[in-house]
Amino acid sequence: MKASIISIEGRKGVEIALPPQFSEIYRPDVIKRAVLVIQNNSRQPYGADLRAGLKTSAKHSARRSIYGTLANRGIARMKRIRVGTGGLSGTGRVAPHAIKGRKAHPPKVEKDYSQKINDSERRLALRSAISATGVKHIIITRGHKTDGIAAFPVVCDDKIESITKTGDALKAFEAFGLSGDLERSSEKKIRAGKGTMRGRKYRVKKGPLIVVGENKGLCDAVSNITGVDVVEAKNLNIEMLAPGTHAGRLTVWTKSAIEMLEKEKLFM
Repeated sequence: MKASIISIEGRKGVEIALPPQFSEIYRPDVIKRAVLVIQNNSRQPYGADLRAGLKTSAKHSARRSIYGTLANRGIARMKRIRVGTGGLSGTGRVAPHAIKGRKAHPPKVEKDYSQKINDSERRLALRSAISATGVKHIIITRGHKTDGIAAFPVVCDDKIESITKTGDALKAFEAFGLSGDLERSSEKKIRAGKGTMRGRKYRVKKGPLIVVGENKGLCDAVSNITGVDVVEAKNLNIEMLAPGTHAGRLTVWTKSAIEMLEKEKLFM
C-alpha cells in the first residue's frame, strides 16, 4: 500500500510505502470498546452531600406513652417537624418520598467507573482506526467533506510541522483540500438541555486531525482553528482517531509520522 506525499503548496510528490498499521482489518466493535474504556476511565467521581436531606429538626415519635406521639392518629409514622414551628408543624421530612427529603439512592463518590482492556486489544483498536483513515467511504460515512482530496490517506511534507502562524496553516490545509471540512467543523450548534448553563453551551464538530512526528509550533498555529487537533505519532490516542466511538476521522499524516510508525513499530 502506497501514498503520495503532498507539499504545503498542494503539489503531488514522490510515493512512499505505508507501514503495516494501514493494512489492519477494520474492526468497529473493538474500536468502540477501546474508546468507551478511555471515556469511563476519565470520568470524575461525583456524589451527593452525605447530609443532604437530613439537616432538619424532624423526629420520629411513635411510642404511645410519650407526648406528641404519632400513634392512633391515622397518619404515617414518619419523621415530622415538631409542633410549635408555625406552618411547618407536622410536615414530614427525611423520608425519600417526603418534601425536601433525602434521595433513596443518591450517586456515591466511592463508585468506581474504571474499566480494563487488554493491551493487545487496545493496540488492535488503534491499528484498525489508523487503517480506517485510508478508506474514503468510512470517512464520508462519518460526515467529513472530502471534496478536493485526491487520495487517502493524506500524507504531507514535513514542512507543515514548522508552521507557527494560523494564516499559513490555513493556506496549507486549503492546498490539501480540507477547505470543505474546515467550513463544516466551524459551525457551532447550541446544545439542548441544562448544559448551556454549565459552561458547555455549544456543540462543536470534530474536524481534521494532524498527526506529526514532532511538534515544532504547529499545535499553537492551529489552536484557534475550530475542530482541528494536532498530535505527535507517539502520543496518538484511539479517541482522537475515533471521536464518539466512530472511526474514520479525516486525518493528515506527515512523512516523519509515517516513518515513526514503521521505524518504532508503534501499536504493533
